[in-house]
Amino acid sequence: MVNGLVDEIYVLLKKLCDVPSPSGFEDEVREIIIKELEPHVDEIWVDSMGNVISVKKGGGEGKLMLAAHMDEIGLMIRHIDKKGFLKFTPIGGWNERILPGQRVLIKTLNGKIIRGVVGIKPPHIMKPEEQKQVIPIHDLFIDIGVNSREEAEKLGVTIGSIAVIERDVVKLGNGKIVTGRAFDDKVGVATMIETIKHLKDAKIDVYAVATVQEEVGLKGARTSAYSINPDLAIAIDVTVASDVPGVPEENQVTKIGKGPAIKIMDGRSGSGHIAHPAIRELLIKTAQEENIPYQLEVLTGGTTDAAAIQLTRSGIPAGTLSIPTRYIHSPIELLSLEDVENAVKLLIATAKRIDSNWINNVLKKKIK
Repeated sequence: MVNGLVDEIYVLLKKLCDVPSPSGFEDEVREIIIKELEPHVDEIWVDSMGNVISVKKGGGEGKLMLAAHMDEIGLMIRHIDKKGFLKFTPIGGWNERILPGQRVLIKTLNGKIIRGVVGIKPPHIMKPEEQKQVIPIHDLFIDIGVNSREEAEKLGVTIGSIAVIERDVVKLGNGKIVTGRAFDDKVGVATMIETIKHLKDAKIDVYAVATVQEEVGLKGARTSAYSINPDLAIAIDVTVASDVPGVPEENQVTKIGKGPAIKIMDGRSGSGHIAHPAIRELLIKTAQEENIPYQLEVLTGGTTDAAAIQLTRSGIPAGTLSIPTRYIHSPIELLSLEDVENAVKLLIATAKRIDSNWINNVLKKKIK
């Protein structure tokens, strides 16, 4: 593995996270992804949904799809009142309790960035019972420091402008822990890009796909998988790491710094995705043989692009490799760069073990 990979991952992750890219508005980050992938792949294109699809050709003995979504959760402006305050609706899954007091970046439809803050009625004038309640998202507003609707519109803010929380990616502790916005799933995209950069001599062709609109229904994964029709797919995404005070160990799902997580099942009662057993076992065996630390993951809520990919066409065998991440779907997330580095190592080693014999005799079995 290339020396300095952790530093390389940090620089790339920061670059990806610096640009707002809520579902349906992935344009800016898409251009970064294209520039990063283009020198390392044989073909690259953008499909009609906006997915970035690239191919690194190997021996042609099969097709592996790596999928990571480039969109993040965000907010969309739905109303501007006469005093210039902005009402908004969520794009993707938000928890209302963590939004008040956050500073936001608003991207107008013409690409201009405006700053604002999520405001609430002052607690000093709230009734006692109100102070204890979570304020519904429809009662929150964004204050951009203007006095009228006309002023807001003059700045370029309109119905349909989007917003994200304003956060920088920074290092904590020993420098291997980082925190920032939108690690879900910019870290998956970074992992995929680094895998493609350093993958050599694979027997199969590897399709690296940065998907759109995962946070609002796994949409880009479904259409891109249909067009590629791979022999197998691995989604790369974050997963819950609740290894924090107050959470019993049995409910922590994964822990940061203990390696990437090989998913067994996700969704409520398995309604999301149950990993294909051959892919799951290949990831586990590879990690053991290469001495790569790993965790096994059973997530009782949420799912990934793998859930849509596996149901495409006549069914595509799929698995998921997860990056343990604290505080997912909040304004500030946290992960270990060493877990990302080990995810890259595991994906490279796994891809190099796949050939036509494995696809035809292990992944799929013709009986007669």
